[in-house]
Amino acid sequence: VQLQASGGGLVQAGGSLRLSCAASGRTFSAYTVGWFRRAPGKEREFVAVISRSGDSTRYADSVKGRFTVSRDNAKNTVYLQMNSLNSEDTAVYYCSAGLGGISGRFYDYWGQGTQVTVSS
Repeated sequence: VQLQASGGGLVQAGGSLRLSCAASGRTFSAYTVGWFRRAPGKEREFVAVISRSGDSTRYADSVKGRFTVSRDNAKNTVYLQMNSLNSEDTAVYYCSAGLGGISGRFYDYWGQGTQVTVSS
């Protein structure tokens, strides 16, 4: 499966962005989809994950209550709605598809990443 992340950009602190992850190739609904991010000088970290059907989600503590992950399997797309952004959310965001969980090693497919920059 090929993944294409989009929707990143420059936003002021307190603002919102919605990222999209569009999939092509194999049956998208067969995969759990995760969002990860890598900030400058830091390790990649888990952000959110959504189950194959979309009925189960999990978030990192740092984004809980601010970010919402959803998916539309008919459109082969997963979304990450990000609200109340702050400077610590500045990172390259990646979507991934695979078995699931909070570790990137359980994901087989990765998108190219989309840059999110939050200005204070």
